Amino acid sequence: MLIFDAHLDMAWNALEFNRDLMLPVSEIRKFERQFTDIVPGENTVSWTELRKGNVFLTISTLIARLHRKDAVRTFYQSREADYGAARGQMAYYQAMVERGVLRPITDAATLDAHVAQWESGDTDELPMGYILSMEGSQPVQNPEQIHHWYELGLRILGPAHYGENPYCFGTGSKGGLKADGPALLKAMDAVGMLLDATHLADQSFWEALDIFEGPVLASHHNCRALVDADRQLTDEQIKALIERGSVIGAAMDAWMIQPGWVIGVTQPSDACTLSTLADHIDHICQIAGNANHCGIGSDLDGGFGKEQSPHDLETIADLYKLGEILKSRGYSDADVEGIMYRNWVDFFRRAWA
Repeated sequence: MLIFDAHLDMAWNALEFNRDLMLPVSEIRKFERQFTDIVPGENTVSWTELRKGNVFLTISTLIARLHRKDAVRTFYQSREADYGAARGQMAYYQAMVERGVLRPITDAATLDAHVAQWESGDTDELPMGYILSMEGSQPVQNPEQIHHWYELGLRILGPAHYGENPYCFGTGSKGGLKADGPALLKAMDAVGMLLDATHLADQSFWEALDIFEGPVLASHHNCRALVDADRQLTDEQIKALIERGSVIGAAMDAWMIQPGWVIGVTQPSDACTLSTLADHIDHICQIAGNANHCGIGSDLDGGFGKEQSPHDLETIADLYKLGEILKSRGYSDADVEGIMYRNWVDFFRRAWA
């Protein structure tokens, strides 16, 4: 089965952790075991592993963030550095395009052509597709620069990440849109850039949905009703996203899946599994009354590794197991196909119609 993963920090992993993502995961792990306290954990993602797992399309990010022990040093100290970091990550994706590994998906025509080729079954030589997104809006120097980023190929912006930024508040902080926040959202509307509601603090979330008129997605989110933390969506937020025609991608960071998981304390165990994650998917489906608003947004290797991923997932090539679990719970073949890739494809077809 084909798989669409709606959140992967591929360029960040290649540049920040100096990973050759053309290698199999096993070789990357072997190389990194000689170092300590540099990488967050054993990786689970590479371009090779994505192809092995039939992950034919991703939302791949630009993220201006560093991996440092001191929290204050994880953020760039100037907006110009934010911009430079994001442009450097964009150059990495372009290099992968020129190598024939990737294909940019920027509109309905490129989406439809890519899906048709992969659904034909002869995929050995086909590039994988990627839709370019930005996680956290710090690289956008001012709202007027949205047009510039759109011309560069950026199609999705998640204004928030962790903490506050010049436009809004994100995970771990509280507050609404800042002075330039409404202008940023209106500029996105004007060019047709999509809003990713992921990581928005509650007040910023509701204010953003009131102002932004275009399509909204939640690329990598789970349910606050099952794991109580501000990183998760409340049932009210899930209902609002469903009303907007959104798709919500299931995220695979263990503390977002398993109640009581504490980062750096809880040891990997059988407790956090893909079946536990399926509980979050099922919760959203029960609210919606259908399976049309769920997808995958794994966030694997998003600042963590195998130690903080579902226990029964060795690499991203194991995503297919989630489909098998959903089928075992009585989900139809059509519903499983939707969750694994087609819901995201349909979302972008509508958004770019």
